Amino acid sequence: MAEETNWAEEAWQQGVLKTVRNAQRIKDTFPHTSIQGEYDQNAPEWWTAGFWPGLLWLVQREAGTAQEADSLYRIALSCEEQLEVCLRDPDLVDHDLGFVWLLSGVAHYRQTGNADGRRRGLLAANLLAARFHVRGQFIRAWNFDSAAMDTRGVAIIDSMMNLPLLYWASEESSDPRFRWLAEAHADTVAREFVRGDGSICHVVEFDPTTGQKVREHGGQGHAPGSAWARGNAWALYGFALSFRYTGEARYLETAERAADVFLAMLGEDIVPPWDFRAPAEHQVAWDSSAAAIAASGLLELAKLSPRGEGYAAAGERIARGLYERYSSGASSAEEGLILQGTVHYPERRGLNVPIIYGDYFYMETLAKLRGREGWF
Repeated sequence: MAEETNWAEEAWQQGVLKTVRNAQRIKDTFPHTSIQGEYDQNAPEWWTAGFWPGLLWLVQREAGTAQEADSLYRIALSCEEQLEVCLRDPDLVDHDLGFVWLLSGVAHYRQTGNADGRRRGLLAANLLAARFHVRGQFIRAWNFDSAAMDTRGVAIIDSMMNLPLLYWASEESSDPRFRWLAEAHADTVAREFVRGDGSICHVVEFDPTTGQKVREHGGQGHAPGSAWARGNAWALYGFALSFRYTGEARYLETAERAADVFLAMLGEDIVPPWDFRAPAEHQVAWDSSAAAIAASGLLELAKLSPRGEGYAAAGERIARGLYERYSSGASSAEEGLILQGTVHYPERRGLNVPIIYGDYFYMETLAKLRGREGWF
């Protein structure tokens, strides 16, 4: 056990040092992928905008000095203040409000009791609830138009990780409506996204008028019927969280099914291909972010499931493998913490590069192995 603790502590400290160093350059911008060793900058309305402040809050709560803690606090707060502008424009918010606000305003509030963080988090939860499709019983995903589908009736598997914003808002405000909407959406996802074999589809299109399911889309996976690795990771983690917040056994059962299928497809590997079922000629991109998400989700599931010991061992195995085989180490030539993530293979975007959400979930996993928690 001492050996296990030591590697996780070493990995955590290495990630802390690099995050603190990165903060000197990245400051209060919004990184997504690392390009030739340096993180890019995106607009605050981009869906990944919460992961950098979320990572800063993870590190800030254990900062080595008061000066370091204050510096990280100020950067995270500035990010949060920029993100609030998006809450004033309905075109700039979508189903990813949970990713953004659980890791910024809500994390701020949980860590310091800051009233503005709470206010922003509750406003974000109300905007997320407003996206609920009453007839279809799902939360609408995107705002943009698409020639491939009617996005007015689209939901995606990533949504499961945004539901904790609604669960938190329900607890924080003593208003059960937020939880009711979250459960209704989770039930729809369990019914329409989780296949008989336990694999997960990325995108489901519903008729925007009737709410009836129209078809499945491949989304960021190879095709309908495939198994996009990150989507399977979102599902196992997201349903575990729904069980943690509600105690409803059906969510635990779904999380276990998703976890078992993910681990069976992963086998002895650490990092999966971007899609487990992509044809051989497309098995050229990998996704360390899916591995990090799954590792953190497995550690969460380990605390909830009667089979927790096995899930804990699997999560630790993946986390250790990420550290020993995919970490960028202490190198100043690469800002990303873990290598070989893939953003969107079908569009050939961000292939085999560090990704900010991969870094966040990697550090969240290490925090859990050290007895701390993340922000979901």
